[in-house]
Amino acid sequence: MPSNKILEQKKQIVADLAEAIKNSPAGVLVKYQGITVENDTKMRKELREAGIKYVVMKNTMTGRACEMNGMEDMKSYLNGMTALAIAGQDPIAPAKILKSYADKIESFQIIAGYLDGKVVDEQTVLALAEIPSKEVLIAKLLGSIRSPLYGLAYALQAIVDKDGEAAPAAEEAPAEAAPAEA
Repeated sequence: MPSNKILEQKKQIVADLAEAIKNSPAGVLVKYQGITVENDTKMRKELREAGIKYVVMKNTMTGRACEMNGMEDMKSYLNGMTALAIAGQDPIAPAKILKSYADKIESFQIIAGYLDGKVVDEQTVLALAEIPSKEVLIAKLLGSIRSPLYGLAYALQAIVDKDGEAAPAAEEAPAEAAPAEA
């Protein structure tokens, strides 16, 4: 039977994990069996650089942390060798990074996740991984805003060219009105 000190340490670990889950917008649960040390090291580095916390913990402890956040459904996915990637600012980043490894490594598998405190299945996590990054979405938005303006500018230019007249130039101040240099 574990001592009170060990039980308190485990309770603190579960509480810390529950707090990390609570403060994150999303997370991805994977079965990491079969990943080589080399690939695992590269993956962990990518996750760390993206601000993602990657946790390998006993399933019972992960289950308790999920339970503390009202995600009891996650416990049904917690069997075998599992790890949880907890998103930092970008809720899509863990899905993107882990999907790239799941595509390369047959035994490495995305099994579930959570989004805004709700448990989601594998298909939802994979769909999240397909969403373009925030920067790409912003660029597309700006491009779609600019496109009609360019179209209008080209149409106006074509009208001016068709009439054979140049657009009126800004009038310059007469030479007499220019200040004299000393």
